[in-house]
Amino acid sequence: MTLYLTNTLSRTKEPFAPADPDHVTMYVCGPTVYNFAHIGNARPAVVFDVLYRLLKRRFGRIVYARNFTDVDDKINAAAQQAGQPISAVTDRYIEAYHADMAALGVLTPDLEPRVTEHIPEIIGMVDRLIARGHAYAVEGHVLFDVRSFPAYGVLSGRNRDEMIAGARVEVAPYKRDSADFVLWKPSTPDLPGWESPWGRGRPGWHIECSAMIERHLGLSIDIHGGGQDLIFPHHENEIAQGTCAHDGELYCRFWVHNGFVTVEGRKMSKSLGNLLLVRDMLREAPGEAIRFALLGAHYRQPLDWSADGLVQARRGLDRLYGVLRDLGDAPDDACPPGMLDAFEAPLEDDLNFPAAIAELFRIAKAARQTTTVTDRAAYKAALREAGGLLGLLQQDPAAWFGQHTGEVGDTAKIQRLVEARLAARSARDYATADRIRDELAALGVAVQDRADGAAWQRTG
Repeated sequence: MTLYLTNTLSRTKEPFAPADPDHVTMYVCGPTVYNFAHIGNARPAVVFDVLYRLLKRRFGRIVYARNFTDVDDKINAAAQQAGQPISAVTDRYIEAYHADMAALGVLTPDLEPRVTEHIPEIIGMVDRLIARGHAYAVEGHVLFDVRSFPAYGVLSGRNRDEMIAGARVEVAPYKRDSADFVLWKPSTPDLPGWESPWGRGRPGWHIECSAMIERHLGLSIDIHGGGQDLIFPHHENEIAQGTCAHDGELYCRFWVHNGFVTVEGRKMSKSLGNLLLVRDMLREAPGEAIRFALLGAHYRQPLDWSADGLVQARRGLDRLYGVLRDLGDAPDDACPPGMLDAFEAPLEDDLNFPAAIAELFRIAKAARQTTTVTDRAAYKAALREAGGLLGLLQQDPAAWFGQHTGEVGDTAKIQRLVEARLAARSARDYATADRIRDELAALGVAVQDRADGAAWQRTG
């Protein structure tokens, strides 16, 4: 099968083929580490984690880089407020980000470059842009000259007036054009800074990613990812400076962007009080349930987060893990060839998560209906392997169900009721058995009688 991805650059769904089939390169913009990660930060981490898993399955070597922006005006403000150096702030939030993403089942990228570790590369790229007539130094600043790059706007499709408004550019007398953007800016003694040919200063936001990409992935990469909000100005500016720094060589072949996350129909913001931090949510639900909910919409579409959606995601995983629990006695065989074709097809079609998940539930339903040892082993392997591509269903079912407390009842209590009902049925006390079944139903639990006993699962 061929992998298709929607390329923001062409605005079409295209078959993906890397420049080198044995060495795929992907870069995704990571967080600016001045606070804990929220659910909006988690979505691209999960989306591109699934793409990473799929690419590793389809191609030879893949090098995936996701950066940390660890110098920024927001970081400076947080450090000043805390009375700490910026490294103390960024190290704390990088550690927290790693913990939160691990809880969501996000694999660690191959590379996690930090801006502060690449200042020489940034200065070198800025110097090159000046030498080639694409940037200019003035009053301690270095700015990119957008008029030197006629293709500026190719990614976003914006005209010049829209660009200026969208970028909220600083109106400064030293700019040749109001659309020109900062590559290097001066630092006061109380701010982080590094010596450069243009004085002590620090990098602009956009140049950072281009310099790190050049250092670790080369002059041209296969995939550049991030949230939809980065298309302009960040990624537009990356294309301009990266292309000009590399004598016109194609900067990136595929641009892939995920949609926004809203909360019950409203944009997340501190002022609305609906900024959902991942670490807070992990106190309310398992990380795997949060991940499952994040996969509930097509990655390019907006995802509206709700408490009910998270409950439904958790109950959906209950059903899937319930099947794995019932297949626990089946041998741990390999998944038969071709068995996952119908599951992989929607993933190959521009990462259609909802369709892939629907197929996962179809596999689970078929598994419940099978009886032979061979088929049970095959379906068990299929569920594990398909789940693994989505970053799901890798726990022992007992561990999954052991996490449950609260609104749908304690697992131990449920198990005691199931066993009591089974004993009542064995004693032909059907009135008691029916009463217990009703009690379980009130807890959101369905019981299925089998020849070897009884299986239960939480229902939606």
